[in-house]
Amino acid sequence: MLSFFVIIMLCISGVSTSDAKGSQDAHSPSESYLMSIWHNRLYLYSAAALVFGIWFSLKVALKKKSFSKEIGPWVYKAVKSNDSSDGDTVVHVSGVKIFYGSQTGTAKGFAKELSEEVKTLGIPAEVIDFKDYDADDQLADECTKKSVCVFLVATYTDGQPTENAEWFCKWLEEASTDFRYGNTYLKGLRYAVFGLGDSVYAGHYNTVGTNFDKWLWMLSGMRIMTRGEGDCNVVKSRNGSIQADFLAWKVKFLIRLQALAKGDKKSCTGNCKTGGSCKDEKKEEEDEEEAEAALQNNSSEEDLMESSSDEESGLQDETQSGSVVDMEDLGNIMNSAKKAKSKQEGREGGLLVKPSKLNGVKKMEDEGERREMITPALRKALTKQGYKLIGSHSGVKLCRWTKSMLRGRGGCYKHTFYGIESHRCMETTPSLACANKCVFCWRHHTNPVGTEWRWKMDPAEKILLDALENHQSMIRQFRGVPGVKPERYEEGLAVKHCALSLVGEPIMYPEINTFIRLLHSHHISSFLVTNAQFPKEIGSLVPVTQLYVSVDASTKDSLKKIDRPLFKDFWPRFLGSLRALGEKRQRTVYRLTLVKAWNVEEMQAYSELISLGQPDFIEVKGVTYCGESAASTLTMANVPWHQEVVAFVQQLADMLPQYEIACEHEHSNCLLIAHTKFKVDGEWWTWIDYERFQELVQAHEESGGQQGFSALDYMAKTPNWALFGANEQGFDPTDTRFQRRNKTKDISGC
Repeated sequence: MLSFFVIIMLCISGVSTSDAKGSQDAHSPSESYLMSIWHNRLYLYSAAALVFGIWFSLKVALKKKSFSKEIGPWVYKAVKSNDSSDGDTVVHVSGVKIFYGSQTGTAKGFAKELSEEVKTLGIPAEVIDFKDYDADDQLADECTKKSVCVFLVATYTDGQPTENAEWFCKWLEEASTDFRYGNTYLKGLRYAVFGLGDSVYAGHYNTVGTNFDKWLWMLSGMRIMTRGEGDCNVVKSRNGSIQADFLAWKVKFLIRLQALAKGDKKSCTGNCKTGGSCKDEKKEEEDEEEAEAALQNNSSEEDLMESSSDEESGLQDETQSGSVVDMEDLGNIMNSAKKAKSKQEGREGGLLVKPSKLNGVKKMEDEGERREMITPALRKALTKQGYKLIGSHSGVKLCRWTKSMLRGRGGCYKHTFYGIESHRCMETTPSLACANKCVFCWRHHTNPVGTEWRWKMDPAEKILLDALENHQSMIRQFRGVPGVKPERYEEGLAVKHCALSLVGEPIMYPEINTFIRLLHSHHISSFLVTNAQFPKEIGSLVPVTQLYVSVDASTKDSLKKIDRPLFKDFWPRFLGSLRALGEKRQRTVYRLTLVKAWNVEEMQAYSELISLGQPDFIEVKGVTYCGESAASTLTMANVPWHQEVVAFVQQLADMLPQYEIACEHEHSNCLLIAHTKFKVDGEWWTWIDYERFQELVQAHEESGGQQGFSALDYMAKTPNWALFGANEQGFDPTDTRFQRRNKTKDISGC
């Protein structure tokens, strides 16, 4: 272009030479040159216009050519980038993985069709059936492989996913609300979703596709384009049929994929919720969906993820004037008006029912005045968190260690310390209410609180039967899931252990003794955890397989700061609970939760509390960070490293002449100190003979409580791999250790 301009200038100079000769004698050379340019300015203007016109025409032609490549039928031909001549080609898209959830074969056909089109672009493509893909193992790896994941998901009966996508869908939902994964678990994952549905079923049209998109976004997945929707209802289909809907979406996807392959980083990041706009035909729908996801991500109910056998719950340290606080503290969900209304109902709502010494119930004059513990808002919040609610005050939930052991990836620390089969353990509670609001509460205080039982009460038989039914239903969902061992799946359907430690305070339930007896009648062992605020109820408790008391602090001030109890006389109640525990003949445990900078320095005080209750075992565990909460100032800085927990336990054991360190479960950041009476001939017997326990408790019941038994009567030998100092560090060698992609995250579980 520059040379062309020079030639024109030379021609103009030549033309003007004759005109300039006449004046050469009168002017200097420089003046003559300027005069020549001035006399021929018209030619210069014309030349500049000509050059600009040629440049503009070429630019338009090139742009039109590029655009026609994208929208024409030849869009699918591979195009090499001009940058490839440099020799150092950068791969921006390593491949496309197309997942499909199909019942009738439509989504599967679309997946194959899309795969062929992607391959014509020179990009590798793979079609994957959801049932053949282990999301827990593989999905996080896609974040770093520069791949693009496409999810073609159909909505089936009643808004449910298809059979082959059921497990993937359930895993994704739980991961999006599980703090152990974190809201950045899928950061870097580039994805697109196309949902298949039928608008005739207006109540749940394309709900699976919508949920997939939302859950991936909640885990920080990067949406590369707006979610597509195919409608089987030809009357309302945007393009006339579901095939035409998919074709229109596919063309847009391929254009977007080409842009990504060239290094384009622009994407629909979900910023619509902040006031921006997604410039497409579905703007309003996307904005509404993003706002809903943002609300869920910011609310306390979404921060309160899956429980893993830790019952710790607690309450604020502010002083209450009444003896009862009946308040569903739902964080950001419950506004101040609802709180005021709840408090007012607590003052006006009928008579109170207190747990008696014999765990009976005082009959109310008018049962109709009693309210249900689970309010509609609480039911909604807990259901989203994965609870299966039972009746009006109970719940059951599948522990992540149950899932882990079903897949042969190891059990929880109770398996290491006491021989529990984690895949046969049911985690439940007959009371969601609690008298504390601990800073490390798993639920971030969504459960109700109170010092007395004042709600409607369900019979123990109904609670147990419904808990077993719901637990087995959750186990059945693992049928055919990749990695699940068939023999453990069958064993998991038969519950052998029950951890009464899900959330709340199970001992508050007035019929707790009846519930425990029912467990034993079904040959289910009982592991009950209490927060040490009900000494009378501990004293009147029937024999359980193992009774826990949470000792979260060793001084009055630190207990108030950490557990934030509701009782004004919380410290006498705490000490009374430890004394009551010391009077039990069956296995007893102190559970110490170490919170760095809060309670790890109280060594001497801890040793004095241990001498008060003389427990058989002392579990010491580092606190698990459950995410940010407006109700707690706990941060990751308060979580001790495993080495710090080991150092604390060693110092504590040195101060206890009758105790030694017995076991370790490094994965849970937990150690076990055991009384030396369980060390027989130099070998530890911390495990439990469960069959022997059932025989002893049955004889106890048949004798009307006259035939007693002690913890030493049903102990079993501890295997070498479970002992402190073993190379396995508490991991069962019969299973396979599994490490997540991001090892920096705290996924210690229970």
